[in-house]
Amino acid sequence: MSKKSSKFAPQIVCKEKTIRMKGNQDNKKIGRRTGFRLLLIAAVALEMIACIQYFYSRAAIKNEAYERARAELRAAELEINVATAELEAAAKMLSMMAEHSLDNPEAMYGCTRMLLQTLDNVESAGVAFVPDYYPQCGRWYEVCSSRTEKEGEAAIYTRQIGSANHDYFQMEWFRNGLQYDSAWWSEPYMDDAGAEAAVVSCSYPVRDKDGKVVAVACIDMSLGRLQKVSEYLQVYKDSYYSISSSAGIDIVARPDTAPGRKYLIFNEEIDATGWHISIIIPEDTLFADLNRVGLWITILMLLSLALLVFIMYRSGRTMQSLIMVNNQKERMEGELEIAQTIQNAMLPKVFPPFSDRPDLNVYGMVQPAKEIGGDLYDFYVRHDKLFFCVGDVSGKGVPASLVMATIRSLFRSTTAHSEEPAQIVSEINNTLADQNDQNMFVTMFVGVLDMDSGVLKYCNAGHNAPVMVGGDFIEVLPNLPIGILAGMQYEAQRTQLHYGDMVFLYTDGLTEAENKVHEQFGEARMIEGLKHMGGLRPREIVEKMRGEVETFVENAPQSDDLTMLAIRYQIPAIVMRNDIQQIPTLSEWIEGLDIPAELNMPINLALEEIVSNVMLYAYPGRDDGKVFVEYIRDKGADGERLIFTVSDSGIAFDPTQKEEADITLSAEEREIGGLGIHLVRQLMDEIRYERIEDKNILTLVKKIERPNIV
Repeated sequence: MSKKSSKFAPQIVCKEKTIRMKGNQDNKKIGRRTGFRLLLIAAVALEMIACIQYFYSRAAIKNEAYERARAELRAAELEINVATAELEAAAKMLSMMAEHSLDNPEAMYGCTRMLLQTLDNVESAGVAFVPDYYPQCGRWYEVCSSRTEKEGEAAIYTRQIGSANHDYFQMEWFRNGLQYDSAWWSEPYMDDAGAEAAVVSCSYPVRDKDGKVVAVACIDMSLGRLQKVSEYLQVYKDSYYSISSSAGIDIVARPDTAPGRKYLIFNEEIDATGWHISIIIPEDTLFADLNRVGLWITILMLLSLALLVFIMYRSGRTMQSLIMVNNQKERMEGELEIAQTIQNAMLPKVFPPFSDRPDLNVYGMVQPAKEIGGDLYDFYVRHDKLFFCVGDVSGKGVPASLVMATIRSLFRSTTAHSEEPAQIVSEINNTLADQNDQNMFVTMFVGVLDMDSGVLKYCNAGHNAPVMVGGDFIEVLPNLPIGILAGMQYEAQRTQLHYGDMVFLYTDGLTEAENKVHEQFGEARMIEGLKHMGGLRPREIVEKMRGEVETFVENAPQSDDLTMLAIRYQIPAIVMRNDIQQIPTLSEWIEGLDIPAELNMPINLALEEIVSNVMLYAYPGRDDGKVFVEYIRDKGADGERLIFTVSDSGIAFDPTQKEEADITLSAEEREIGGLGIHLVRQLMDEIRYERIEDKNILTLVKKIERPNIV
């Protein structure tokens, strides 16, 4: 071999070794890949076999466990149904005994006492009468018997508990007991006067011989007794029963569960009361057999999945993170939905709110910018005085909603013992400022309207000034908002309202609503819009103002919570039976109104024609209908108007669609009818008809001409 060839030989050998080693490495890689693939295929096959076995057995065992749990729940539901049915029967029996003894108020003591002696599962029983039913017994008369202990032995304590301090007229069980023809179940509440315990009540109406409801028979069952029933029904180890009312309030509360332990909840509705009963069972107890089978299958699956764990590790972590994020999002959305439901439940939502007060008409609404907001309004009547407020919490979302709930509760509790707006605002301010670690504040307007005199006392804590509809702003003092400074001395003001006056309250979500170019709705647009709404009802004003704001902002996102509240102080309406003999009372009512004397006759003629027409045609074949006539004197920017509203619940009929009668024809040539509405059109300046909520509403307007000044 030449030197040259020997010189390059080592290099060639090295290259061959390098190529061979590289080939071996490639073969090893291919072998590892092939082995990994085979192992992966085998693991997947084992996984599939194990999964098929596991899921078949799991489905069978799980279905059997579910059915067993549901059967136990249905048995518990039946037990609760029996208990509630007994109470409903007891309430009905007490009602019958009371009806039999209505002529003797003292007999109610024996009736309630006898019932408690007969039934062991009743905590207390009472009969509560409508105001002044027995004049000799006073305005409040509620006889109650309840269980107590005397010298260590069980006894029955009977007494009359109705009083101004125990005003049962305002209580849910009494109000609904008057309205319903059958048994009615209350939400859970603390009975401080009767059973002196947390109870649920079953109410039943008591009627006199004419069929009129004069009292409510009430049977109380303590929540503690229901708790004992639920404990007795327990069949699974460490399981619990809970019962909630139709409104979601706990009757038998769910106990604290063990941390880290999973539970399954099964629900059923109790038909008699509308309650919901739930059984909460530990998952490991319910699926004990399934867990044992699953344990062995899991061991086999873990062996077959050992290699897959590493491969799927990263993707698994990513997927787990996504699931956790999604679960958190769903949980937050669910919690926000619950919070929104709770917040809406705190606001008045029955309109018109005071069916027994024709001198008052109120309507309000809250439209939060997010799921939940910080605006609030509230109102209620106590001792012929209307307590109301509108507030705006700084910020938005959950923190603002929590402060809103606190302020609403403070308003209710404070106004329960005070009628002075300045004192009410001061107490709310001191309470909020004392625990205001987040430095949140609330602008608020609080008013107290005396329904007898029309005097409105109010205190404004940095809130937007209210507006007299058809007029201008109500003068307010620049008091500080609530929650900024404890001990702040707030100053109240007062003004006089007259029949027909309407107060409009709002938050800055109205005036500061922005359109796409960031132009605000503003106070000027609000005042201008309200000037032309004097003859409308509160609901119509609020809805029309909301419509104007929505038109202004178009599709721009809502930036702040929007709240509006309209209150009209109106003269009591006249209510007439469907009897033509009632017509003379109409003229007497008109004479008592503040209208010019020269308009008495034409208005009387027009109203008599409309009312008699309603009585003749609205309720065919019926004599139980009623006709309502309301009056408003609107002092708007375009002059004064007298507005009369005639409403009835009869068949739908629009008299304004009647063609004008041709008075040029003779009596023989002219069609029958039409002269009455022709006369009304001649006497009044405007007449319009609406059909709202199954009611005929006819509005008559008479303008008051202003004298020409020369």
